[in-house]
Amino acid sequence: MSQLEIELKQLKVEIINMWSLVHSQVVKSNVAMVNFDKNLAREVVSREKRVNGLELKIDRDCENIFALLTPVAVDLRFVLAVLKINSNLERIGDIAEGVAKYILSADKPFNPELLRITETVAMYDEAINMLEDTLTAFEKEDTQLARSVFQKDEFLDKINMNATNATCQYLVEHPEDAYPALINLSVIRRLERVGDQSKNIAEETIFYVEAKVLKHGEA
Repeated sequence: MSQLEIELKQLKVEIINMWSLVHSQVVKSNVAMVNFDKNLAREVVSREKRVNGLELKIDRDCENIFALLTPVAVDLRFVLAVLKINSNLERIGDIAEGVAKYILSADKPFNPELLRITETVAMYDEAINMLEDTLTAFEKEDTQLARSVFQKDEFLDKINMNATNATCQYLVEHPEDAYPALINLSVIRRLERVGDQSKNIAEETIFYVEAKVLKHGEA
């Protein structure tokens, strides 16, 4: 095995570890919100330093591979894809941390009716599914699965579009819940961005495997 092959294999392990860490952050922020678990929210905030540290290491490793081993063709596409995926995963980690901070700022649990009427839990579940599908697509080089992520992003977009009206509808009957309702709306906006980041990751997998750059919604 050449030095380049060794480095690429290690790089793949690192980006999968990053995926797993960020996935854990998103899942825990979801559980913390549903259960109003401030200790779990604090854990998410604390673990964000690990996400940032791993992102920096992967960036440095990509730079070293470019500088010292000059990859070409599919190897070059792999490193370029990992570099961009790494950035998208770090942003998803930031989003999970932001949700956790919202939970820490709230003074009472979120009404299950609020979460139901705004479809926040369903949105969280789909965002997590998208993150899992992008990882499987990357590991298995499955571009068909990567493309399925685009349709799931449309589901998140739809919930996001309906969120304001759903929140107003809820507040008509529960005006005392204005602050948690606003927090929930902010969470929805952040989850919509998780969908966008996951879609970007799927596009990078397609670029790596098929040498095809997707633009303007082409698939």
